[in-house]
Amino acid sequence: MTLSNSMIWVTFRKEGIHKYPVALTDPKLATGDEYDVSFLGYPHRHIFHFRVWISVFHDDRDIEFIQFKRWCESLYNSQVPVLDLDYKSCEMIAKDLHATIFARHPDREIWIEVSEDGENGCFIKFPNREDLGFHS
Repeated sequence: MTLSNSMIWVTFRKEGIHKYPVALTDPKLATGDEYDVSFLGYPHRHIFHFRVWISVFHDDRDIEFIQFKRWCESLYNSQVPVLDLDYKSCEMIAKDLHATIFARHPDREIWIEVSEDGENGCFIKFPNREDLGFHS
């Protein structure tokens, strides 16, 4: 049986360090009051939480989710205990991850959520190429 709009999802976490340099000088961020987030301009640590959805084409799962999870985790070198993400935001991390997944699994809808400590983050829906008017 073919399923429409079916997706699997996986989750994983990775420790990382990043910074938001503009927070040091942008007056909208370095406010000097209770809304001041200038500290984000310095390198700081998070546990980045990932949730990745990918479309599947039948109910026997043409992508097995345990294998997909292991592959996604392998993209972040297990020999490096802490990711050095420099200035990358959650959105930038999600877009980088999408590019890698899409190279392996083209023409599938992919949704990616990346959060800092499971608390604040982003969610991006990447439609498949056919949804954008491209055809293989």
